[in-house]
Amino acid sequence: MIIVVVQIPIKRSREAAIANQTESAKTFRALAGKGLLRKDYINGEAGGGGIYYWESREAAEAWYTPELRRKMKEKFGVEPVITYYETYVRVDNEAGEIIVHK
Repeated sequence: MIIVVVQIPIKRSREAAIANQTESAKTFRALAGKGLLRKDYINGEAGGGGIYYWESREAAEAWYTPELRRKMKEKFGVEPVITYYETYVRVDNEAGEIIVHK
């Protein structure tokens, strides 16, 4: 499994973030079956962005194209910071399990 953290260094009000994120969530729902397992929107002192859980690096890289990065920069006015991480082990306290990714 691949985790991608996308950071967009802009601040918005809670209300503006929720409105924008709720609207954009439709785009990510459409990626079901295309490798995106889950997305969490993040908001904080450093700005916003998302944490994406992908089936594979190939699926993630197919999404984060130079064209998408350009569109993100146009939309937000800043360059997004995109970082890839492999995850080998997950602790899921809600499910009560430890998962080792193969």
